[in-house]
Amino acid sequence: MDEATMAGKTAVITGGTGGIGRAVAEAYLEAGASVVIGARDAEDVEGVVETLGEAAIGLRTDVRDEFDVERLMETAARFGEDAGIDVVLAAAGVYHGPAGETPTEEEPYSAVDDSWRTNTRGVFATLREAAPHLTDDARVLVPTGAVAREATPGYGAYAISKAGAEAVVRGFAADTDHVVGCLEPGTIATELTGGHGREPESVAGMFVWAATEADPEELDGEILGLREWKMATR
Repeated sequence: MDEATMAGKTAVITGGTGGIGRAVAEAYLEAGASVVIGARDAEDVEGVVETLGEAAIGLRTDVRDEFDVERLMETAARFGEDAGIDVVLAAAGVYHGPAGETPTEEEPYSAVDDSWRTNTRGVFATLREAAPHLTDDARVLVPTGAVAREATPGYGAYAISKAGAEAVVRGFAADTDHVVGCLEPGTIATELTGGHGREPESVAGMFVWAATEADPEELDGEILGLREWKMATR
């Protein structure tokens, strides 16, 4: 990977202490970016930042709270070589229960409410609070999965909330001049999937590509997956 690919850029990552968020934070740093991470657990944020080095900072951020997100974006806009935010990755997410074992008709209202607040409204808050600080050529990325569009038994509130997140992306893409798109990396081995799937590090390069080289017209308001990434970088 070219270490200068993201030189001079500032990237903000919610959910940056684990899974895709953590792997992409490391990839962005390797590509030369300054990285600002946010996550709910303050100790996790502090620990991850210590391992990432001087080019990274972090704030305890609950995406369910727009004031937390506002503070994260304001901090990020002042970090790095130049003012503003060049890349946003809205990777914070929750899944209540074992992956694939939460039928829609059995979901408690508490799980539905928190899934929506985190996975849908949290994406909305992330995009809205980032908007005033985005540079002219900024890119906003939201991880997604086929479960958001294809009826799959047992994914209940999680699938519903991810479908909502995709709708949020389309709305911002339609109503703003910024490039806002979804990335579908396939099933990733995280707590949300019960540890099944690809290792997050194996797809981190996809998020570097999307932040730098992917055709903005193909990304904006759309969903790019592993196929598009591999074809563009083979």
